[in-house]
Amino acid sequence: MHSGIVPPYLLERISTLEADHHAVAARAAKETLLLDRALRGLRAGEPPPPTMQPDGPPRMGMSTAPAAPKRTISDAATKEVTPGTVVRREGEAAVDDVSVNEAYDGLGATFALFEDIYQRNSIDGLGLPLNATVHYGSQYDNAFWDGGQMVFGDGDGEVFGRFTGSVSVIGHELAHGVTQYTAGLAYQGQSGALNESISDVFGALVEQYLGKQTAEQASWLIGAGLFTDKVQGVALRSMKAPGTAYDDDVLGKDPQPAHMDGYVTTKSDNGGVHLNSGIPNRAFYLASVAIGGNAWDGAGQIWYDTLVGESLSNTVKFAGFAAATIKTARKRFGADSTEAGAVQDSWTQVGVVTKGLRK
Repeated sequence: MHSGIVPPYLLERISTLEADHHAVAARAAKETLLLDRALRGLRAGEPPPPTMQPDGPPRMGMSTAPAAPKRTISDAATKEVTPGTVVRREGEAAVDDVSVNEAYDGLGATFALFEDIYQRNSIDGLGLPLNATVHYGSQYDNAFWDGGQMVFGDGDGEVFGRFTGSVSVIGHELAHGVTQYTAGLAYQGQSGALNESISDVFGALVEQYLGKQTAEQASWLIGAGLFTDKVQGVALRSMKAPGTAYDDDVLGKDPQPAHMDGYVTTKSDNGGVHLNSGIPNRAFYLASVAIGGNAWDGAGQIWYDTLVGESLSNTVKFAGFAAATIKTARKRFGADSTEAGAVQDSWTQVGVVTKGLRK
């Protein structure tokens, strides 16, 4: 799987810029789009890894070995290669390269959330080593999980800075790996938008857990700090208020809908997976603040239980996923619990389910 944190529609917008002061960004976006398409094409014909054959991923597989991260950071030195030259291994001291250290720390923060809160030993639940490549390509405007490791570009310096600089980005991309090893949600249409949303959910939770922020204290931004100061925007996406993350004369306005009334029907971006993910994102935010406290303990636990459970089809749509989270909330916290009510209300507020859903 190749899924970059930067949506193709945003890269396409940047690639059309012609003004002299955006020439570098336009060229970088064009090259990033070409490379991303090539990477998707290379992987499209590859068989799934042994643990992801069509007869079912190991949804609840857990290692009996002590849980500890096994991180390796490599440097591609601006080449389009992976993994590159190893520059830092697990337990080694920080180096002079900030991207290496940010990647190392971000992998560790993601491992900590899943291990400490959900007792999941790494991405696959079986202690999968966490590998990452930094300085991938020349001015590459993206970061992605390739099915086995993380890859980070340095950005173009005009629109985007380095992609290791956002913990929510690292958590987001590694969460694609968790989905890969659990529900295996098809990356198309509503199931693809749920795939993206679940990554946003856990990307936000990694950042919140690291900063010990409650649901009320958190920013709920995905990719905060990625834009340079030349951009009028705070992040790639806002889970709290989809459609408000940026509003820039050059990049345009954040197009994410926050409600089913604004659902986007399109053939682009695998059926709008980066657009329509704003709807389940908003539902998760609403559930989290209604439950209160730490989002990883309430709505986060419910979403995790749903993801690793046995009930989800890999082509599940919003309504099916909503029903599954409501059922999960009732099972874990009780049918009349605050948590169950908050989850149902959140999906109602974004127009996915109607009021009066029976218990």
